[in-house]
Amino acid sequence: MRIIPGYSIFLWIAFVAAACGDDSEPASGVAASVPASPTAVADISTFGDLDERLTPEQIEAGRMNMGWRQYASPDSIIANDTLSYPESWEDISASAVNGDAMFLPLHGDVAGPSVLRVQVLLDRAYFSPGIIDGRWGMNTEKAIYWLQEREGLAATGRVDEATFARLVELAGGPQQIVTTHTLSAEDVSGPFVTIPEDIYEKAEMECMCYESLSEKLSEMFHITPATLGMLNPDVDLNQLQAGDVLNVPNVTTRGPAPQQAIAQIVISDGGHYIHALDASGRTLYHFPTTLGSDYAPSPTGKFTITNIAHDPTWHYQPELLTGVPDEKEDAIIPPGPNNAVGVVWMQLSKPHYGIHGTSAPETIGYTTSHGCVRLTNWDARFLAEQVDPGVAVHYRDITSDA
Repeated sequence: MRIIPGYSIFLWIAFVAAACGDDSEPASGVAASVPASPTAVADISTFGDLDERLTPEQIEAGRMNMGWRQYASPDSIIANDTLSYPESWEDISASAVNGDAMFLPLHGDVAGPSVLRVQVLLDRAYFSPGIIDGRWGMNTEKAIYWLQEREGLAATGRVDEATFARLVELAGGPQQIVTTHTLSAEDVSGPFVTIPEDIYEKAEMECMCYESLSEKLSEMFHITPATLGMLNPDVDLNQLQAGDVLNVPNVTTRGPAPQQAIAQIVISDGGHYIHALDASGRTLYHFPTTLGSDYAPSPTGKFTITNIAHDPTWHYQPELLTGVPDEKEDAIIPPGPNNAVGVVWMQLSKPHYGIHGTSAPETIGYTTSHGCVRLTNWDARFLAEQVDPGVAVHYRDITSDA
């Protein structure tokens, strides 16, 4: 048993037992015309509302869908097997996550403090697991696999001892995984609104703001409200005040940021991820994504980012919509985190396509878009801060396009 600084490792040996569309079909997706300005308009045309929320049951059903593996190097990935695992999601607490026990190898249909610990470290190492929930799934496995591949480790998609040790280093060392945060007046400020279903009622709102304080705190710390609640038992997340102290994932203490500039963004449609590469082709950042469906597929080929807009508004255009009468009026939906394209729109050189945020971060990787590339709001904002207009964007899948 090897001891990694800050953790006691018990090796458990497992035995094998915006919605976008094409020029020729404008009704199939987003038409975005976004000037490079602090507030801009994204012209949206979709089959339906871009706010494609899923039920917890739907998300759980898709969590262990590992179809992404065919877009990696499948010979190196070990199929999931049955684990006798000593932790469960109900074991998550601040003290357990910060404790010494780290159970390895980590993979498969498992949950608990060890999984949450890995997800926070991945976030800090710039290999995003999407939203932190303490449950192993496709987004966590993808991040582990591509980190292993970049670091020259055995790319299995499992967290073994060597992978965990390197992950700790990349994430900035064995800092506390869960830390305390004293809430400021800005942290707890609203406005908090009720988002109506009707599109024209949405247009009458001042902003597509957060619906609750728990939703705002969830996005601030990249964690589901339910899991944040596990770190803060007996706390009403919606009644917190400035000065209150909260246990939160330590996602602000990160490892050393890559010094190289992003030269190219590679998007895997089938694998549902984005890689930001430097000029040598090395992966700097990894993000899970939601991409196009069969009826509104993502494009193929090479493009560039032409404009980047923060807090875009949404131009609803019925004449471009399937199933909506053309005589319906246009509407401008105000900006905000619950806008259909989230907090950032990165326009591509192919008309009607872009990279953007989402109002439903828990769905990233679990559903399809209408052709655009959808990230969590925090990942979209981070990526937008690292790129400039002119950066190349290449849709590429290993199985079909090297």
